[in-house]
Amino acid sequence: MSGRADSDTGPEIPETDAEVVETDADFPDSDADLAESDVDLPESDVDLPETDDDFSDSDDDTEEDARRARWTAAVTGVLLTLAGLAAALLRLTRSATALVPAAYAGGAAVCAVAAVLGSRGRTRRALWLLIAGVMAMALGDQFD
Repeated sequence: MSGRADSDTGPEIPETDAEVVETDADFPDSDADLAESDVDLPESDVDLPETDDDFSDSDDDTEEDARRARWTAAVTGVLLTLAGLAAALLRLTRSATALVPAAYAGGAAVCAVAAVLGSRGRTRRALWLLIAGVMAMALGDQFD
């Protein structure tokens, strides 16, 4: 085996113009043939905005989306912080290694930082910190 795949690559490409065969069906002879063709071109009825006032709705939507993202990041961070702290307190009362409640408390601290960043508009960083905090809590659960 040579390691080379044998495959068909399609028709051969002609090397000279003499080998190119053109048929009359491929090209219309006149403008009359173009007018008689079955091709329907769409009409251009696009309304272009005249002023900046037409974009005011999209600005409001963008601001609303940003506000919603900040609230979502902040609320999610607070909820995960509270869940992590509750889990850390529950693990402290049981006989487990000190690493387990420390992992939960550390994950809760990371989620608290994410909540603060999310409320200040740093939602991408807050998302990644929320993921890291939950992963730290999951790691603590694995030690249990």
